[in-house]
Amino acid sequence: MDFIDLKSQQQRLRPLLEERLRAVLDHGQYILGPEVEQLETTLARYVGTRHAVGCASGTDALLLLLMALDVGPGHAVLTTPFTFIATAEVIALLGAVPVFVDVDPETFNLDPDKVRLALEALKRGDRSLHPLPQAAMKASVRGLIAVDLFGVPADYAELESLAEEEGLFVVEDAAQSFGATMHGVPACRFGHGAATSFFPAKPLGGYGDGGMCFSNDDAMAEKLRSLRVHGQGSHRYEHVRVGINGRLDTLQAAVLLAKWSVFEEECRRRQEVAARYIGLLEKVRPDLVVQRIPDGVVSAWAQFSLLAPTPEERDAIRSRLQKAGIPTAVYYPVPLHLQPAFAHLGYHAGDFPVSEDLARRIVSLPMHPYLEPQVQEHIVQSL
Repeated sequence: MDFIDLKSQQQRLRPLLEERLRAVLDHGQYILGPEVEQLETTLARYVGTRHAVGCASGTDALLLLLMALDVGPGHAVLTTPFTFIATAEVIALLGAVPVFVDVDPETFNLDPDKVRLALEALKRGDRSLHPLPQAAMKASVRGLIAVDLFGVPADYAELESLAEEEGLFVVEDAAQSFGATMHGVPACRFGHGAATSFFPAKPLGGYGDGGMCFSNDDAMAEKLRSLRVHGQGSHRYEHVRVGINGRLDTLQAAVLLAKWSVFEEECRRRQEVAARYIGLLEKVRPDLVVQRIPDGVVSAWAQFSLLAPTPEERDAIRSRLQKAGIPTAVYYPVPLHLQPAFAHLGYHAGDFPVSEDLARRIVSLPMHPYLEPQVQEHIVQSL
């Protein structure tokens, strides 16, 4: 059994995939070819933003947005410790300080009340109010990165209101939430800019790395397009700023255009798979807690994650399912504040108890649009 079944999707789309890839081989524009622009136009229209800028990965999308917002040394950016390292990695790569803030225990997303507390602690220089890195005490807070964990958009109504009060930017890390909505507004339309990922396991995934930035700001979009090509100006050998080599490959854009033909149908199927899981679990294992989907939110269901009652039961579940030939995953076993890469920030175990508790009890089940009802029944019975 596959944790994420890409084979069934490929079998279904194989003729269209080959047609799209053959077109790229025929025209030979492998860098920023016409498929990249077509994909950007298509996804910007879907999300409802003025601009979509393709790039080499979801990580590069976040990095480019922070670069466009002029984040650098002497700055601090708030984010969650319960996410993949890329979210905080891009802050550190630019010489800024990641300031971690704990998450809501039900949605697993950034807790606005704790963001407010962290900002107050930074203003007062009081680490007793909220855990802070020493390096953040003299830094200027520029903004925050909210993560739409497992496909559930963060509480942008609260976060954007708070950011506006404080004169901060909000970046939406929508690496897992492309296809989600909140009160009818698609993910990737929140904040001052959004980043998504086309890693193969994502709801819309390529056959390699890829990503995209979304923005309604014309000047920011122009800057993003420059930054992704070494800070290019009006021609190839004019560089008006220091940038990166962060372009989206034409071949990946071609794959994504083929997959786009079934994306909305696959989103609907993910809703059906998730609803079926929830119904089955209520009968068999009501002690397992499913991530809460707030009112008005439609999750992209990038993952289907449960909280076991105890860490020991989580490990027992994984062992039982493994013996039954069912794969599982743990996202994320070590919160970022406890990662060796961020040891220099001086955080300690116990600083973010919700994230630490989630990391000890969470487990994810197989989740994809092609999961058949009888397979789901087998998975849940095996719990």
